[in-house]
Amino acid sequence: MRLMIPVLLGGLAACTPLPDLDLPLDPVAGRDSASIPGLVPLDGLLALAAAQEDAAAGGGPRDTAAPAARMTALNARAARLRKATVIDAPSRARLLRGVAVPALQ
Repeated sequence: MRLMIPVLLGGLAACTPLPDLDLPLDPVAGRDSASIPGLVPLDGLLALAAAQEDAAAGGGPRDTAAPAARMTALNARAARLRKATVIDAPSRARLLRGVAVPALQ
């Protein structure tokens, strides 16, 4: 009995006619050739990207003084943060006491 239901449903689905879809066989056939990008060598694209990056950066050698100064400032800030206390004394004492067990019951 259990086998009959899937067999009948499969038979009904097999007898159903498929809808006619008016799709072109070639998906590119409906487009003009200008809208489809052509294949180009990767070397040319990488050279173009490098040239645009150099033009955006000023075209000259990169300035290393500004990043070095920023790195020095960030290292000094990190040293100050390492010395600073994050948790004040009353909060630290409360955390070290822990959670009272009766509060959980």
